Amino acid sequence: MSTVVALNAHPDDESIFMGGTLATLASAGHRVVLVVATDGMMRGDDEPDPRQRLRELDAAASALGAAEVRWLGYADSGHGAELYPDPPGRMRLVRAGVDEPAERLATIVREVGADLLIGYDPAGGYGHRDHVAVHHIARRAAELTGVRLVEATVPREIAVRILGVTTRLRLTRDHDLAAAQTWFTPAAEITHRIDVRRFVGTKQRALGAHRSEINGPGRAARLMRLLRSLPPWLVSPLVRTEYFNESGAPGADRLL
Repeated sequence: MSTVVALNAHPDDESIFMGGTLATLASAGHRVVLVVATDGMMRGDDEPDPRQRLRELDAAASALGAAEVRWLGYADSGHGAELYPDPPGRMRLVRAGVDEPAERLATIVREVGADLLIGYDPAGGYGHRDHVAVHHIARRAAELTGVRLVEATVPREIAVRILGVTTRLRLTRDHDLAAAQTWFTPAAEITHRIDVRRFVGTKQRALGAHRSEINGPGRAARLMRLLRSLPPWLVSPLVRTEYFNESGAPGADRLL
């Protein structure tokens, strides 16, 4: 059996972008190590509970069957124009550059004897600055260690269609739909399509572990609540396939 290291930017990203695939790998006996770059807390130590999202990640990891969770030690950089000051004892991820976080990730890759590293596509999925940073960090760590790298993504065309619907329902905004034209990866360029229908319910349970995000006030939280509450058979058409890119690889329906 193989060991997989999955790098994500924030707690909950693992459930949204690759939860079904991680559950599939774990159920097949592979060792899954979840690595999160940031603690997901944007304001810092004035949060009501600065470690809440990391604890929620532990619960989500258990639902997915992951063997362990590691945190690279950085703080969430946020997605607005403002970049908050660094909280005591840790740096915002985007201020750390690429080399230092990549060295930390490479240390984990070597320590666990990883056979596969999962990162993000060049767009960082939907363009969040921490997601773009994760793309570069994973690529650099792969260069340092020689580990095989695949990058989580979504067909751009699907993202645009879904956002078209959610924008009409007022769950997302018009400018999100316009920005989606540059998000993720064109379908023709995707190399791996993973069927995760068996684990849609597992993915929903993992997403439900991130209570602080799901119970939040924003539009994204409303969408997450909706996905969590619907029966798996109804959600399955939207999330039954997860997508990955691997440089120079042919198309495939499995990663290992």
